[in-house]
Amino acid sequence: MTFTVAIIGRPNVGKSTLFNRLVGKKLALVHDTPGLTRDWREADGHLSDLNFKVIDTAGLEESFDASIPARMRQQTERALERADMALLVIDARAGITAMDRHFADWLRKQNMPTALIANKCESKTGISGMYEAYELGLGEPIAISAEHGQGLDELYALLRPHIDAEAEAAAAEEAETEDLEKYFELYKEGDGTGFGDRADEEDDKENPIKVAIVGRPNVGKSTLLNALLGEERSMTGPEAGITRDAVHVDWEYGGRKLRLVDTAGLRRKSRVVNVIEKMSVDDTLRAIRLAQVVVMVLDAETMFERQDLAILSHAIEEGRAVVIAVNKWDAVKHREKLLEEIEYQLDTSLAQVRDVKTVTISAKNGTRLDQLMQAVLDTYDLWNKRVPTGRLNRWLSAMEEQNPAPLVHGRPNRLRYITQIKARPPTFALWVGRADDYPETHKRYLINNLRRDFDIPATPVRFIVKASKNPYAD
Repeated sequence: MTFTVAIIGRPNVGKSTLFNRLVGKKLALVHDTPGLTRDWREADGHLSDLNFKVIDTAGLEESFDASIPARMRQQTERALERADMALLVIDARAGITAMDRHFADWLRKQNMPTALIANKCESKTGISGMYEAYELGLGEPIAISAEHGQGLDELYALLRPHIDAEAEAAAAEEAETEDLEKYFELYKEGDGTGFGDRADEEDDKENPIKVAIVGRPNVGKSTLLNALLGEERSMTGPEAGITRDAVHVDWEYGGRKLRLVDTAGLRRKSRVVNVIEKMSVDDTLRAIRLAQVVVMVLDAETMFERQDLAILSHAIEEGRAVVIAVNKWDAVKHREKLLEEIEYQLDTSLAQVRDVKTVTISAKNGTRLDQLMQAVLDTYDLWNKRVPTGRLNRWLSAMEEQNPAPLVHGRPNRLRYITQIKARPPTFALWVGRADDYPETHKRYLINNLRRDFDIPATPVRFIVKASKNPYAD
């Protein structure tokens, strides 16, 4: 078990800044605009030798209808259910507000350890607000400056006893579990199950597969994440652009660990009108760059738009494996015609990747999600594929016999050697007699046949052409 701390408070008090400070990375978007964070996010945090989980939550507001602030409050309440301790953050420069008092009263009823954090105390203007915070009834406030990293030693002293107590309880539970495991090992000994044969497979699956869910605004990315997890992890609604931060969730499917990332919708550059949208776009592009598989969500009712193809092209240029999820399929009437249109668009607009796996789903109804996840796992395996060098060079000889490279000044431009230099994505190096004179058309001929003969669809294939060294050049 890992001790988990939830950072809560009203909008714009510096919760995301404190979150970034504790995790040591700029994972959460930070801006002066109140209510920038809408979904809660979780990451590994640390203070000196203390290790714990940190949850960054949306700003708390007194809204109980169907509005976005009300849904943000519900998300924060769900995050708090996962936490062992709450840090109520106030803005010491602004002083105590009615909303601070309301949520301090609410926290006292939650039967959970709570600490009061007076942020923005880097100057004298925050001192009066810090003393005023005593009236909230949550004990002595800890004066910090999340932006400047001040006061974290006092936060360390506060967290240490709670984390130590959690560690002791976890150690006792682990000791009990080890005793049970020893018993079961003795029980299975000699039964011929081949229990140890799976150890290598399990080691290979230790690292989670990073899956980014991307697409235009309002195509159902957050609904898909919630449907996969079976809970309201990401805030959804009819309004476009609800998701701003990329939301990371660790999950397991079919015995494989995954890290799902729900991203903000990507619009055309000309329609990105303010700094918050630009920050969200940058966060989404970063998520694509760090992903291994990109699930491109399309709206079956409004596809294909130019922006869809732009997002797909970007993912492919980054070398990511791609799976297409056609959402809202339950609302489509002429399904066969639409599938033909999808296939035509992919063949004509994304010639650099062939046979991208396309799965029709309804995230709202939870249909065909198993097929989607199987496509993700299959595509990930293709992205990791390796071809032995011997097979490659026998194949290269056959390709050269069928269609040799064009002559250079009347002399053959020999294809001498090929090898796969890396996977993720599959990358091949080809040595030829005259690399500068080797045409792009023949290179495409080899790539297309390489995909076909070694069964490498649905993932980018990188192909590097190098010149063979001439032993008589000197």
